[in-house]
Amino acid sequence: MLEYHPVTRGRRADLARFSERHGRFRYCSCMRWRLTSAEYTRSTKASRIATLDTLVEADIPVGVLAYLDGEPVGWVSVAPRETYGALERYRALARIDDAPVWSVACFFLDSHVRRQGVTLGLLNAAVAYAHAQGATIIEGYPVAPNARLYTYMGSPATFFAAGFVDVTPAGRSRLVMRYVVE
Repeated sequence: MLEYHPVTRGRRADLARFSERHGRFRYCSCMRWRLTSAEYTRSTKASRIATLDTLVEADIPVGVLAYLDGEPVGWVSVAPRETYGALERYRALARIDDAPVWSVACFFLDSHVRRQGVTLGLLNAAVAYAHAQGATIIEGYPVAPNARLYTYMGSPATFFAAGFVDVTPAGRSRLVMRYVVE
């Protein structure tokens, strides 16, 4: 039985346990889009881990964990776009308008739960969490299957299945998808 819960102070230990079990997640600690490029370059693995923990301690939204039998097995990063320093500066994914949005920037799954619908479950939970926090627009930036880069940002099929629509401006090479809460 899968469950999905936002990462809050009360779930810091779960996030730490998930991070300790997944070295690739721990290396970045989902800071690639949160820190500016210069900040990320200067950071260390230890400082990125500490920064994520500090955000959680400060009640700044960071994401949602998926649980299988009480153990964290998946992650989605979702937060107000303005909390993603690098995303705000990345020209290929520049804001398409002035609307306040929450962004889904990263997924990470334990290998034994991949290809079982957990990514879609995480995306649906991210939308529900963002909406519960007052968001009316949730945005994602998925990449095509077999892409060389940014595969951790999800696939278009998953976003379409969750009810997102393609709002990519003409002439843009990177996909922008939105879910608007009615």
